[in-house]
Amino acid sequence: MSDIEFKGQTVFVAGGSSGINLGIARAFARAGAKVAIASRSQERVDGAVAELKSYGGPVLGFSADVRDPLAIAQALQQTHMAWGDIDVLISGAAGNFVAPALGMSANGFRTVVDIDLNGTFHVLRAAHEFLRKPGASIINISAPQAVNPTMFQSHVCAAKAGIDMLTRVLAMEWGPDGVRVNGIAPGPIADTEGIRRLAPTPEDIARMTSSIPLGRMGTTEEIADMAMFLSSTRAQYVTGAVIPVDGGSALSGGRNLGGALNN
Repeated sequence: MSDIEFKGQTVFVAGGSSGINLGIARAFARAGAKVAIASRSQERVDGAVAELKSYGGPVLGFSADVRDPLAIAQALQQTHMAWGDIDVLISGAAGNFVAPALGMSANGFRTVVDIDLNGTFHVLRAAHEFLRKPGASIINISAPQAVNPTMFQSHVCAAKAGIDMLTRVLAMEWGPDGVRVNGIAPGPIADTEGIRRLAPTPEDIARMTSSIPLGRMGTTEEIADMAMFLSSTRAQYVTGAVIPVDGGSALSGGRNLGGALNN
């Protein structure tokens, strides 16, 4: 969304070292924002920071696990110390694997809920004191499984449904501060780790694509466009919304696994 600028604004992206979240960080960097990213892998963080710096603006990178509230709080505090109030906060760290409930360990279920749902709470809770008030935009990255029951995804369905409800509750609680809280639910997005695992062959991709009303997978740029719109003044009266960006794939219900592992 090249006609929307964020020059001088501070954007923090949790999970911003790869996939959809890196695509969002990339779009904000191109639009003139100061971008900070946090992710578990120092190697991935270093690679993402190097790319984001190529767009000419300031970039910070932190190796921080969203499951560790202290580590996330420190990354947010350091970002605030460097650049001031945070204008845009993206919470997109996620974990996933495909397994039936009876084939999943308690630890496997707990790990996904801890990364997705608890991690989202940790990021938002720690960020609140550093947000621009009024004016900040928070976006949580959800998934179609939040509303569509999907086989072999009980852990993700539970975690993402929790994220959507957290989005709505915090939109109510933080609205008086002038902080907007929204969500994006991406459908199947090409060139992500999830799709590479979920649809490893051309036949798998064709089968998945055939279930999408628009007849194709989405791109990370299209998710970034929605994030930028929701964070712009054009959406200043939008809060508590969870918007599908999925080509209509969620309309078929939860029978396919499209979008299960994109984040």
